[in-house]
Amino acid sequence: MPPSVTLTINGRRISVPPDYTIAAAVMQSGQSALRHSVTGQPRGPLCGMGICFECRVTINGVAQQRSCQTLCRDGMEVDTNGR
Repeated sequence: MPPSVTLTINGRRISVPPDYTIAAAVMQSGQSALRHSVTGQPRGPLCGMGICFECRVTINGVAQQRSCQTLCRDGMEVDTNGR
């Protein structure tokens, strides 16, 4: 395994260990929310096992992906702003 992988979260490059989930990488980047509810409330990972769907982000252009279930890979593009 490589010592780290580099991905982009909301336009900012971050390096993390290869066994990190995207949810962990987003939290490590200093961001506290993964998305916002329809009323504007910040949402973060809740269950950590893919049941609650609170950790949804856009990964490589594919929306509504569960970040707590997706391991980081080199070159990934992650957007937590719903784009």
